[in-house]
Amino acid sequence: MRDDSYSSTHPPLPPTTEDICVDWLRLLRSRRVGPTTFWRLMAEHGDARTALAALPEVARTAGVKDYEACPQSVAEAELRAGQQAGARLIARGAAEYPADLAELPDAPPLLWVRGDAGILNRPMIALVGARNASSLGGRMARSLGRDLAANGYCIVSGLARGIDTAAHEAALGQGTVAVFAGGVDVIYPSENAKLAEDIVEQGGALLSEQPIGMQPMARHFPTRNRIVSGMSRAVVVVEAAAKSGSLITARGALDQGREVLAVPGHPLDARAAGCNLLIRDGARLVRHADDVLEALPPLEGPDQGSFDLPPPAPTAMEEPAPRPNLRRVASLHRQILDRLGPSPTAEDQLMRDIGSGAGDIASVLTELELEGQVKRQPGGFLSLITKR
Repeated sequence: MRDDSYSSTHPPLPPTTEDICVDWLRLLRSRRVGPTTFWRLMAEHGDARTALAALPEVARTAGVKDYEACPQSVAEAELRAGQQAGARLIARGAAEYPADLAELPDAPPLLWVRGDAGILNRPMIALVGARNASSLGGRMARSLGRDLAANGYCIVSGLARGIDTAAHEAALGQGTVAVFAGGVDVIYPSENAKLAEDIVEQGGALLSEQPIGMQPMARHFPTRNRIVSGMSRAVVVVEAAAKSGSLITARGALDQGREVLAVPGHPLDARAAGCNLLIRDGARLVRHADDVLEALPPLEGPDQGSFDLPPPAPTAMEEPAPRPNLRRVASLHRQILDRLGPSPTAEDQLMRDIGSGAGDIASVLTELELEGQVKRQPGGFLSLITKR
């Protein structure tokens, strides 16, 4: 069986009983049935139960012998696992299903959601980019995430390291959705487990079309990315190599009719190559959030401008702060080491990225120097000492 292209302007009504929901889940989890095949079978047979009954014959016609649909017990077990994980199953056509995503011909029939499902129908913008983000890239993602959220948009990304993490963190409490490549209960990378819980606790949502408990695999990420872009009115690429998943997301967004924008970077920085290619090929150049807002129709309703911008980050001109406690010192150690590399970084830029004043950071840098982890360079620059 092939996922032949099929689209319908009138998708079937969402399940109204648990039995119908089990039928939908069985059909979707059956071997060789993806979203496009699911919708084609539903259109041809009218409902999931009839499609399930016809599936072995459809498979036989396609040359697949001894085909069996997903057993009912497997679907029922997934529903129980979802309830235990604190997740909800939302079908295309339901009020909480993302409206922009529902327009796609390969829209996921069912989505597992943890957190506030009501956020899924807010207007969304996707922020994506490199996992090995530069200090400037992370700073740009935080600035865009904060300012776009303050202007009423929900920030969508994939919870990956680097740009995704910065975007989610900047929008916490104002609206952010993380789309998973594995099950909605499987946090990847595991280091973002706390961030995932913060998203749930602060009014955001975690989302996946994969079964509960599914570990993410390489083939799942492109399909995850179509959800990230499909939910969004625009996709902003902050940093991306010439061959990267972020570029796949951007090209998929173009196919979906979404606006694609990119932050330019230095021509010699490999992490900027993909963004520069997108701009060369017609993507709108982004310097700040206003460039993104200008590319989209104005929002209507109370969401527009309903959030206040947070206060600016402290600068080096502020009065020295009291010596931070041990937990704060440990956090600063980690943040500084995460943002430095072998290439020199300006100390004042590092302070802006971390959001700490000179009084906080000076003593911590001295400790790191004494430990042989950080080296000061002429002109107020810092670099990480790499041990061989």
